[in-house]
Amino acid sequence: MQTKLIRAFFVIGLFTIVGSLLMAQTPETKPAPAKLASTTFDWEKLKVISTTNGVRRDVLDAPTGTLDKLHCHITTLKPGMNSGAPRRHLQEEVIVVKEGLVEATVDGRTETAGPGSVFFFAANAVTRLRNAGDTPCTYTVVNYFTPLTPRE
Repeated sequence: MQTKLIRAFFVIGLFTIVGSLLMAQTPETKPAPAKLASTTFDWEKLKVISTTNGVRRDVLDAPTGTLDKLHCHITTLKPGMNSGAPRRHLQEEVIVVKEGLVEATVDGRTETAGPGSVFFFAANAVTRLRNAGDTPCTYTVVNYFTPLTPRE
């Protein structure tokens, strides 16, 4: 009887130790980021980040009341410069040209557009942007993630 009792305490102690170790290794869950509320992003107050091909201004990157995430940044490319190597975007993306001449290559097809023009890139499109003019070009990038956005 005493042996069974000792074994029972041993097993209970072992389970307690193993459980504590497993819980200690479980990553802490971070609180969900706050949903974006109505606000204004003043052009003059956006931080200018120098890049090798121009400058970038990060505007927002957060969930909203209806989207998993809404992202926006503004890029200014030097004449002749690319946004980077062609790459596939899982999300849909909208590009609004503010100034200059933007050449967009989408899945191997190239189109050029100027101020006020809008490009739409479907999910999974392979894209690249280039300044096709002889002055800087500036465009706003808006992309959004929904429950339907593919995940890799």
